[in-house]
Amino acid sequence: METKANYVAVGAFVLVCMLGLVISLLWLAGLQYNQEFAYYQTDFTGPVTGLGKGTTVRYNGIDVGRVDSLQFDPNDPQVVIATLQVEPHLGIRVDSVTSIESQGLTGGTYVEISGGSKGAAVLTAQDDQRYPVIKSAPSALQKLATGAPQLLQKLNEAADRINAVLNDDNQVAFAHILANLDKTTGALAGRSGDIDATLRNVSEASKDLPGTVADVDKSVRKLNQLAGDSDEFVKGQGLEQFAQLLADTRKLVISLNRLSDQLNRQPTKLLFGDQRKGYTPK
Repeated sequence: METKANYVAVGAFVLVCMLGLVISLLWLAGLQYNQEFAYYQTDFTGPVTGLGKGTTVRYNGIDVGRVDSLQFDPNDPQVVIATLQVEPHLGIRVDSVTSIESQGLTGGTYVEISGGSKGAAVLTAQDDQRYPVIKSAPSALQKLATGAPQLLQKLNEAADRINAVLNDDNQVAFAHILANLDKTTGALAGRSGDIDATLRNVSEASKDLPGTVADVDKSVRKLNQLAGDSDEFVKGQGLEQFAQLLADTRKLVISLNRLSDQLNRQPTKLLFGDQRKGYTPK
């Protein structure tokens, strides 16, 4: 009898626990259902592969909501209008943008809300809008897909240029250049002793360079001093004295020239004097 009573007590306890769990789940679900959300719209141009109702919405990398609905723009079938259900009081700014991002190459797709400067105004709905509209921007993958054709074209052009450079004639020329380079390096290796000796001589000469520079500096100072003395000589009385010396020297040269002419005409006159006798009247 006591054993049956224990079974009843255990069963009642389990039922109470299960009932409490169900009530807790219903309460949490009610809170989730009654929670308020903020709604925004954003427009995506082109394919929205992987995007659907319930897709995660992130704000600067944090999960803040989900995609509530998707529909085509009645004015442009290339545009898809997405309604976003996010947490309230996020303070999305007018300069915020949305983009479709992917979690790696094999990961899921999500909507990323990014940007929004601190000084920008909070985004609100206009008079003709049901919800505030967030501007959209192409994702990194979309940018890559858009630029892929141009990138392939440039790669093809680069390959064509490389092929043009590596033609048969240029390959032969490159082979000759490599052969000459090999000969040059071999010759340099054979003259390594001479190169070492030259480097040692240069090193020794560089040791004497400070003394040579000092001598040159002294010579320059002496030349400057000589130039200064010359300036003083030209500016002072030395120039007049030098001119007088030149005049006297010119006179001396003229006298010597006259004496030389006389000696050439009468060389005996210098030795014996003038032997001509004067006239004696009878």
